[in-house]
Amino acid sequence: MKLYVIFPLSALITLTLQAPSGENCFCEFANSERAFPHDKLSTVEDNASRCNTNITPQKTLELESLLMGLERRLPRLEEDVSTLEREDDGELYGVISLQVVQNELTDIQELIARLNNTILENEHLTHVTNTKLTDLKAEMQELESYDTMQVVRGKLDNRRLRRDLDQCRNTVLPFTNTTEPPHGNCPHGQFRNISGPRVSTAGEYPGSYKYGAWGRDPKPEAGKESWHWLVLLTSGNKHSNYVRLYSSLSAFVGGVSTPGNVLIHSANPTTNTIQGPNVVMYRGALYYNCYNQDEVCRFNLTSKTVTNMKLPKGTRYNSKGNFCHLDECYPFTDLDLATDESGVWVIYTTNQDFGNLVLAKLEDDEQLRLNQTWRTSVYKQGITNTFMVCGVLYATRYVDKEAEEIFYSFDTTTGEERFNLGIFIKKMYPNILSLNYSPVDQMLHAYCDTYMVSYKVLFS
Repeated sequence: MKLYVIFPLSALITLTLQAPSGENCFCEFANSERAFPHDKLSTVEDNASRCNTNITPQKTLELESLLMGLERRLPRLEEDVSTLEREDDGELYGVISLQVVQNELTDIQELIARLNNTILENEHLTHVTNTKLTDLKAEMQELESYDTMQVVRGKLDNRRLRRDLDQCRNTVLPFTNTTEPPHGNCPHGQFRNISGPRVSTAGEYPGSYKYGAWGRDPKPEAGKESWHWLVLLTSGNKHSNYVRLYSSLSAFVGGVSTPGNVLIHSANPTTNTIQGPNVVMYRGALYYNCYNQDEVCRFNLTSKTVTNMKLPKGTRYNSKGNFCHLDECYPFTDLDLATDESGVWVIYTTNQDFGNLVLAKLEDDEQLRLNQTWRTSVYKQGITNTFMVCGVLYATRYVDKEAEEIFYSFDTTTGEERFNLGIFIKKMYPNILSLNYSPVDQMLHAYCDTYMVSYKVLFS
């Protein structure tokens, strides 16, 4: 006698129960499904990994940088040709001016050649990638036919649910105190422009420290409303272990430090000391990237204590996600701290976000923690600095030695991104290595190649 039984929980196995004469019995299992092609799955994974390796944000950044360079040089060439035509004396001046024009033409021709090569490479990469993606899609659809228990479909449904839940959470604005303006709603009006330099000083150590930051505490302790702070990276342009205080702006410009240095630790660098120039002061505490960690440190200047907060897994640090422009990157600028009318923010990037900026609000209660987080579509290594004004993130990029452009904004209220702001900062020195906005007086404090410069933020 043969009895066939199929398990209700699986369509994969058929059980055959045989009971011959006597008391002995045995079972036979037969797999009724096709064998899963593991080798084919491994090939698909390898192909997908190669696609990720070949297509990177740097390729887009390279093309954008070449176009920007060409855009800057063409008007300059036109101006020099006009000058030559207008002032040519037929002798020495004309020869020199003509040589300048020839040099500029050579540079432009080289740029155009690089641009053409880059475009051809990108077109070829696009064609190859499109073909591979089509093949990968077909192969994955074939592999899904082996999913008889609908495991993959269930995972996809769960992923969609998680995405919808995240979107729902991000649309809920965090509670803000009524004495503070909500994100993106500015009591001063709409941010329109930046003034020319208002303050410029070499400080106490002219030409000594290339990297640093300075500014004012937006929420100072009583009696310290006019104080200014300064952090100099004194160890290899990378690290520091103290903050220097000044009783007023005039004392800061004159280089008279009172009450002087507040030491975080006697060693430099060591655990919980400062790494990188992007630091801020808020409520009598210094916020910065902790030495050799993907963490934010808060140093209380009164109690001399440090509170740590670890950033999400995958956060880039130790010069893996710096601010950059075409010619160089600024070391150890992975984390940027910022203040505005509503408090303290941290700007960083992660491996999961492929190098795009991530913005998060810090809650400065007893336990330092992240509140809401926003993800942007601007690539961090394509910008040189960021700052916050009234809950709006602004990003700058290097134009030339005389100008920096505020080209990008992200509004945390609406989620709107803009890439065409076109607000220019007139520089007195080639590199702006840190930017801090002060909501107390609406000033933008810049640290530029050992010099301290400030600009007025202009509102409508």
